[in-house]
Amino acid sequence: MTTPLPTDTGSGTLRPGSAPTFAVISGEQVQRALSGREKQIVELVEATYRLHGSGDSVNPPSYFLRFPDRPTARIIALPASIGGSVHVDGLKWISSFPDNVRDGLPRASAVLILNDPETGYPFACLESSIISATRTAASAALAADWLSRTRTRPTRVGFFGTGLIARYIHTFLAGTGWAFDTIGVHDVSADSAAGFSGYLRQAGTPARVTVHDSAEDLVRSSDLVVFATVAGRPHVADPAWFSHNPLVLHVSLRDLAPEVLLASANFVDDVEHCLKADTSPHLVEQLTGDRGFLNGTLDDVMTGRAAPPADRPVIFSPFGLGVLDLAVGKYVYDEATRAGDLRLIDDFFHDLRRYG
Repeated sequence: MTTPLPTDTGSGTLRPGSAPTFAVISGEQVQRALSGREKQIVELVEATYRLHGSGDSVNPPSYFLRFPDRPTARIIALPASIGGSVHVDGLKWISSFPDNVRDGLPRASAVLILNDPETGYPFACLESSIISATRTAASAALAADWLSRTRTRPTRVGFFGTGLIARYIHTFLAGTGWAFDTIGVHDVSADSAAGFSGYLRQAGTPARVTVHDSAEDLVRSSDLVVFATVAGRPHVADPAWFSHNPLVLHVSLRDLAPEVLLASANFVDDVEHCLKADTSPHLVEQLTGDRGFLNGTLDDVMTGRAAPPADRPVIFSPFGLGVLDLAVGKYVYDEATRAGDLRLIDDFFHDLRRYG
């Protein structure tokens, strides 16, 4: 007698019945599910950080696929599992090919696989460059909020790097109640800086938008500095640029030289993840031989175990956790299911009987 196979209930959980289902969710569907929901996604990311901080997750190191003939390119695998109400396993597979920008394509492309935690069967594949940008921006907005609660709230923001991630971060800051008097813009590409400035004006920002030719001018004129570049090694090395004690969202992870971090208070999303792959915090650890320069994680701040000082620059360096992608991806899957917009692939799983 053959045991009945599980089938998808529509929420990623399988039940006894026929064969499991498999859905493909397009980028258009992802964007429709997430658009205009910045507050909900930031709340989801906060809840996920808290689950991770309490140990209700599995988030092993990311795996980097690199190419000797294409040294600037990489593809990264982020496996993870998250508990709580999300309760899903999965994998993000994301590529970064900076030369794409030259040809008019986004640098990053990605897919996310969601697996049922009971059977291990994958039940969905989602376009994930939007999910990745969304969780990155939500994490940045969450950090900006928590790390400024004991400091003067920034009114001047500067974007160092003006690609897709910068756009998403601005969207999430605006969507969670941030208002700025001035917005500074700096990029090594004048076209990118002009394009981002155009986006800001089209978005209806009341802030004064200034394009800075000098990186130093951008940093010195900003209370909140967002680094969102594709830098592979540090290129900002003078701690004096940060003498006005700004809050720094070091999203791209490799912009700041060790000297800058050593003169600042440093917070990360996950210590073990962030101190790898020659990130700026990893370079500090290699230079000093210890991790004493770290003040804590974002979860430490949220739970009151650590607090950002007011008399030093405060730098948040998030490596980016796969559990965040899972949480946002499961949110998208559930939204598509509720909307009746789930596109199932017939007979994706085949030959499911053990002996035919």
